[in-house]
Amino acid sequence: MMIRNCRYIIPLALLVITKANAQDTVRYTGSTRVNIDYHHGQLAPAMGVHNIEVLRANREHPDRAEGTGYTYNHAPMLAYWNNVFYLEYLSDKVSESVPPGQTLLVRSKDGYNWSKPEIIFPLYKIPDGTTKEGYPGVAKDLYAVMHQRMGFYTSKKHRLLALAFYGICLDDDDRPNDGKGIGRVVREIMADGSYGPIYFIHYNPKWNEKNTSYPYYTSSKDKGFVEACNELLANKLITQQWVEESDPKDPLITLQKQYKALSYYHLPDGRVVGLWKNALTAISKDEGKSWPESAVRAPGFVNANAKIWGQRTSDGRYATVYNPSEYRWPLAISVSQNGLEYTNMLLVHGEISPLRYKGFFKDYGPQYVRGIAEGDGTPPGGDMWVSYSVNKEDIWVARIPVPVKDKATEQVNDVFKQMSPDTALKHWNIYSPLWAPVKMEKSADGQVLALRDWDRYDYAKAERLFPETQRATVEFSVTPAQNNKGLLQVELQDTKGSPCVRLMFEPDGTLRAKSGAKFKNIMKYGANTAYNIRITVNTYTRFYSVEINGKHALNQLTFDPVQSVSRVTFRTGEPRHEPHADTPAAQDFDRPNAGEPDEEAAYFIKSLKTEAH
Repeated sequence: MMIRNCRYIIPLALLVITKANAQDTVRYTGSTRVNIDYHHGQLAPAMGVHNIEVLRANREHPDRAEGTGYTYNHAPMLAYWNNVFYLEYLSDKVSESVPPGQTLLVRSKDGYNWSKPEIIFPLYKIPDGTTKEGYPGVAKDLYAVMHQRMGFYTSKKHRLLALAFYGICLDDDDRPNDGKGIGRVVREIMADGSYGPIYFIHYNPKWNEKNTSYPYYTSSKDKGFVEACNELLANKLITQQWVEESDPKDPLITLQKQYKALSYYHLPDGRVVGLWKNALTAISKDEGKSWPESAVRAPGFVNANAKIWGQRTSDGRYATVYNPSEYRWPLAISVSQNGLEYTNMLLVHGEISPLRYKGFFKDYGPQYVRGIAEGDGTPPGGDMWVSYSVNKEDIWVARIPVPVKDKATEQVNDVFKQMSPDTALKHWNIYSPLWAPVKMEKSADGQVLALRDWDRYDYAKAERLFPETQRATVEFSVTPAQNNKGLLQVELQDTKGSPCVRLMFEPDGTLRAKSGAKFKNIMKYGANTAYNIRITVNTYTRFYSVEINGKHALNQLTFDPVQSVSRVTFRTGEPRHEPHADTPAAQDFDRPNAGEPDEEAAYFIKSLKTEAH
């Protein structure tokens, strides 16, 4: 019996849960489960997570993206080397594993501001007449597609290698990770940011230096580069990640089973925990030179055919980041004290922007997460960084503060002009698309938190947690830069993200409040005018009141009953409910003007204070 997920067929045997010693198996013992009717799964957020968009695909204006207009972008990898973040991702023109494909690289000093993507592994012409044993079809004017599960390797002498794999898809139903592709390529990233020549580091059967377009790495005259490649090839934890693309009997691979997308970390006793798709897990006692005969399904973990990332965090704990559902949303984090027992589940990324461009097998949601592998660098500050794609279209990173916190323990007193711009948003959760950025800016009145938005299909969002309470006062100062366009919604929410109060700066210049299924007009607002808004709410009685610039403005019931409130959200768009559990998996249309910017709207927050009473 076989189960089909996306375009790849998975043997049911891989999904069978086998018995294992609970003390030696990664497991989830928490009680939290996601509700996939919500993009955020109704998970409480990990406090202070910053979601930053790296690439926004753009077919209409390629110069505003990576330059080629490709709209399938996926499988990002991350490294930190010589005080720079490096992110590699693969890119196909329209659909998954439909030629042509290439691999691109971006870099950043701070993880927030990223360079324009550069093609690091270009299109590769497959020789006409190429066939694949056991599969019909003959290559004619065909290019390779990229497929890789690891992207970087930092040698013991601190040389950074970038890698990718050239696979062959003879038609739309073919796949590149069947062991019948061409081979894996490598090139060095130099200290000055330039790139060394491209070499093959590993061939699949039938391919060699004579019938491929790049030389074999041993032909390099750079002895240090050859040494770094040899070191990589001897590392069984690295080469185990190549199992899908390599020949099934490749002697370079230790565990020759189709366990996909390995990530790993070391336990204090030296053992290595391996994590694969479908929440499969195993432990190696000898650095990956051997593994148990079969991996087991991690008890309690929910994870479908998407990647799971695990690592040791700077506070000596462990974290896994993954999609805890049969869908590829939300993206969540779970924390463990000992690297085996995971006890909680918190939100990392709970937004799904509309899929702008059609394409085969473009799953909705934040997915295919990868962090910085052991040995590939440690960013300053001790926080955890992960990369992922959204809708297999746009590339994102997330900065997750360590230690990972599930709640605020102190009331908010953020007056931004009195705060350092480098730390002012430390406790804020921000969702910052490239065309709807969230960041600190200088203004005539001092430093402010700015939410700008010129993206017709996405929005900016900033959230601040405060101690959970039934009776709260939330006071903030906001200045809309306009009153004839744009939208800002301000909500008070509970721990599950359910709002009970919503104020709206509407594009017609009216400030409104949601009142059940209706809306109540509060006042007309002006452009470039500061509004000091004070909301007092009692979730037990369901009443709340609003004061604006010291004057009473509204007194009414909350539009939805909640037990308590614990966060305030500022968002430059309507809440999203598509896609949902019953949305068709494939979208067969492009959205209009997907690559065109909208008119910019901006909102400036000067301060936020909370109080329990």
